[in-house]
Amino acid sequence: MFTPGNISISDFEYSLPTDRIASHPLSKRDESKLLIYRDGEIGSDVFKNIGNYLPEGSRLVLNNTKVVSARIIFLKETGATIEVFLLEPVFPADYSVSFSSHEPVVWKCMVGNQKRWKTDTLERTVPQTDTKLKVRKSKKVSDGFEVEFSWTNTDLCFAQVVELCGEVPIPPYLNRQSEEVDKYRYQTIYAQPEGSVAAPTAGLHFTPEVFSNLKKLGITPDYITLHVGAGTFKPVKADVIINHEMHTEHFLADIDLIKGMSECDNFRVVVGTTTLRTLESLYWLGVKASQNQLCPPYFISQWEPYKTEPIPFKAAFYELWRHMEANGLETLMASTQIIIAPGYNVQTADALVTNFHQPRSTLLLLVSAFIGEQWHDVYAYALRNDFRFLSYGDSSLLFRS
Repeated sequence: MFTPGNISISDFEYSLPTDRIASHPLSKRDESKLLIYRDGEIGSDVFKNIGNYLPEGSRLVLNNTKVVSARIIFLKETGATIEVFLLEPVFPADYSVSFSSHEPVVWKCMVGNQKRWKTDTLERTVPQTDTKLKVRKSKKVSDGFEVEFSWTNTDLCFAQVVELCGEVPIPPYLNRQSEEVDKYRYQTIYAQPEGSVAAPTAGLHFTPEVFSNLKKLGITPDYITLHVGAGTFKPVKADVIINHEMHTEHFLADIDLIKGMSECDNFRVVVGTTTLRTLESLYWLGVKASQNQLCPPYFISQWEPYKTEPIPFKAAFYELWRHMEANGLETLMASTQIIIAPGYNVQTADALVTNFHQPRSTLLLLVSAFIGEQWHDVYAYALRNDFRFLSYGDSSLLFRS
């Protein structure tokens, strides 16, 4: 099968003026602009009217991960600051178990100004308490360190400690410090399982009113959980895609969603690149199940889908559902390194809701895989018509080419 390894990342360059990057959110989530692309035609509206463009009874799938206050600052007596940035749990390895723990936990972290961390431990007070938080570097790993967290008041769980100590990890391209507004605006209104260090930003536009209007059309939301990692901001530095190592992210999917997808004849609307990445990974896990090749740890590697023959969409989810039933799994925990680039045939979505992405990014590659070379026209239209770009920017509804 075709592997898009020789695609040049320079083909996904475009000029993005800094004043087009939305540094702050709009006062009302659903007042953002909405670009609509369908059958080569481009138009615009306001996001709150998105239901006007979706078929009645559509299946809507969103990523309900919750952003954690992952950036924790320690101040040394010398005045130096050291930043410990949570990436993913090591022990316990399960996100929910780690966050609910009242005992020490170990996380993989990025460490800013790590050369100034010369002592065994760093310590700081947990705000609003007399609790002391201590961190200890245990070993160097790829992209960071394993860091042990312990705290003196075990009435607090780790999630509470992080919420009190940490700062919201807004994207670096906003070029500002996090503010009070980010605590609730850099979060979808339906966020639940904690674990992301970046928001699934396509979902930031949804409001209770939008969901209410969609419900009148027989469109109700389904949720998966992919914990968005810092790798989502990882630039493509290689000249060709084959030399870019895609980041790995962890996700969860309930058996009811898997079964529902195996029976789905409805128009499928996927909200966000992270949701699409998860659904496509679930599809390929189902293909593995159909070949009796599925076993834990459940994982889809970067180029695996390009080397595997596809099967019908519903059949893949049926096989995955059967696998979960046979193994007594109510929730599938898995991880993915999948890269969706031109040449990839999307299996799980008819339309994609997404924001406007950075030049030379894997997210832009995904958009190109979904609508083809017309992404140039879409982005040119957005730039000409004063759309706001990136995480706090405006939205688009893209119908699959």
